[in-house]
Amino acid sequence: MSKAIFDLVDNLPKRNLTTMVLNSLDFVAPGQWQNPTNFEQMIRDISQETDEKWIQKIGDRAVWLYNDKNQGYQRALWLYQTVDNADSVLGTAALANKVGEKIGFLSFLNKLTPNNEKAQALDLSIKLVVEIVAFCQINGLPGDSIGDFVKALKEYEGEALMRMAALVCIDALIPFGPDFILAVQSTLNNLSPKELSQNGSFSKVSKFIPGGNPAGQLEFVHKSFGAVTGWMTGFVGDRNLTQGKVMKNLQSFVEFSDDQLDYVAAFLDMSTNYFEHTGTQSIATRLIRRAMLEV
Repeated sequence: MSKAIFDLVDNLPKRNLTTMVLNSLDFVAPGQWQNPTNFEQMIRDISQETDEKWIQKIGDRAVWLYNDKNQGYQRALWLYQTVDNADSVLGTAALANKVGEKIGFLSFLNKLTPNNEKAQALDLSIKLVVEIVAFCQINGLPGDSIGDFVKALKEYEGEALMRMAALVCIDALIPFGPDFILAVQSTLNNLSPKELSQNGSFSKVSKFIPGGNPAGQLEFVHKSFGAVTGWMTGFVGDRNLTQGKVMKNLQSFVEFSDDQLDYVAAFLDMSTNYFEHTGTQSIATRLIRRAMLEV
């Protein structure tokens, strides 16, 4: 059995490179993400309950729901964890002593290679598909419920909105600039089912991806990305987001020059796990809200 949901939340880092990156993106979704790292406090904040017995009941029910294998919560967390682990090229131990101070990017160039355009486009596409499938698992929907996800995406808030904001900023704008949609669509249009099945990230999560076979799964990836392009375009336009704005905020703690931008995505993939971190918080939030209705 997976760790208890309260342990997963309570063991989330209060401050590391992932939280620093997410905090740097607060300008994209101001005040949406507070980095909750205490499950009991999450219950208090979400429920506004002060009665200790009710807080205990809500917590107990949330734990029971998470542990029920017939629910999709553990599978959703596994998806968030796996897609993050798959694109982590190097461990973060070497960076641990740099947290809280500026990281000279040049010192990492001998350990990194820039992600090529195809790899980066697939990384973005697969993370988006994982978000859709995890959403379906959390909400008890069929895994191919793209339409339901797109409707819900318009109402995303808190940890879920921050995760999507990070996806747009880190995995789309930084490597591709304003033309990220065209770049990803071009890659997907020229991708074969075999190439998709051979992708390391995809192969790890493929058993949960609808489609039945690589050809059908590639079609699902196409449909998923196409269905979300409108939201992403609106998200970028409404906030007047640019590659330069995102990079400027990251430069508050990571030093790099303009000719090193190709390496930034690889660096962030290596050193952060924002899908797992915010995914854990999203699942805990969903469990608490459901538990409040059932106790």
